[in-house]
Amino acid sequence: MSKKKKKEKIRSEPDRGKEVVVYKGATFADFILPSGYVRLSENPEVRIAVDKIADLVSNMTIHLMENTEKGDKRIKNELSRKIDVNPCSYMTRKTWIYKIVSDLLLHGDGNSIVYPVMRDGLIDELRPLEMQNVGYNYDEAGEEYSINYGGRVYAPDEIIHFAMNPSPVYPWKGTGYRIVLKDLIQNLKQANKTKSSFMKGQYMPNIIIRVDALSEELASESGKEQIKKKYLGEAKPGEPWVIPADLLEVQSVKPLSLQDIAINPSVEIDKRTVAGIIGIPAFFLGVGQFDKDEYNNFVDTRIMGIAQIISQTLTRDLLYLPDWYFKLNPRSLYAYNLTDMVSAGTSMIDRNAMRRNELRDWVGMDPDDEMEELLVLENYLHQEDLSKQKKLKGGEEGGE
Repeated sequence: MSKKKKKEKIRSEPDRGKEVVVYKGATFADFILPSGYVRLSENPEVRIAVDKIADLVSNMTIHLMENTEKGDKRIKNELSRKIDVNPCSYMTRKTWIYKIVSDLLLHGDGNSIVYPVMRDGLIDELRPLEMQNVGYNYDEAGEEYSINYGGRVYAPDEIIHFAMNPSPVYPWKGTGYRIVLKDLIQNLKQANKTKSSFMKGQYMPNIIIRVDALSEELASESGKEQIKKKYLGEAKPGEPWVIPADLLEVQSVKPLSLQDIAINPSVEIDKRTVAGIIGIPAFFLGVGQFDKDEYNNFVDTRIMGIAQIISQTLTRDLLYLPDWYFKLNPRSLYAYNLTDMVSAGTSMIDRNAMRRNELRDWVGMDPDDEMEELLVLENYLHQEDLSKQKKLKGGEEGGE
């Protein structure tokens, strides 16, 4: 950090008795990036992984749920609309969630903070903060902390603090992947430089020309240039050369490939490691083939894990009623095909567990008034009615 950067002290609230130090003119890189470190946001593999996770999580709708004696049911009111439709001015729910997830994985180093703007005692909007400008004020592990942002100090109950990968010392604070990915990102950057140099022709071998050593032209550099111009420089690209057989012998060398310089295997190993650390299937980074089961498991584990962080944090910081909670719905994320959806829906309709209009909604069709009624097959009976089946009594009355 430059000596010219002045140090300015900002005192927090009087009852806290703490002191925050802010360096004017310092950038985010001055505090968290080691010397020579490549930013995670500048690495293509990391950006692909983060964008894929953020895109999938932000596709999930946010449901406000209530625990009841007959099971959990969805609540639709102004609060649910605020969270799921317009949580922040000039942002949709998708862009709002995308910002939170990208902060957790990349920009916020395991943390994302949202500030609730209140109006008349109600939530007006939920404004995400710029994580590059957020500072944490704390003394010892287990002690209360606060957030410094824009020259103000905020207590934990004044903000919504999303965190992943809790720090072992300060469990309220999340940790990111900077240190873990440091060497891998450097290796991938160097591999990209090598590949770029290769594509520019710096690794292409020259043509080897064997010339009669007794030729007087080889006695000087000017003579060598005359031979090249006379026999090699007159042909157009792609045309064969016509040269004296007793003077020159030309041999072409097979061009090098990325396989020859051992770039691909090392890059593939590093990409698999990056994918494993961030938690995505390797085929998202171009390694291997798409696998439906692996993708669905990725949704069940990694995507749902981040969705749980968001839903539980919103529930903790925004809801007072103990029976209410938020939930992110993942059904639209799975790799279904139309046949699977129709088959599953038909089975539920046959068992009186689903209306036909609900199935039409699954496959993207409009509801039909004639398909709102529940259908029941005659073979499905209540348990207490099993003994009333005519086939157990020998058929109709009077029958033999």
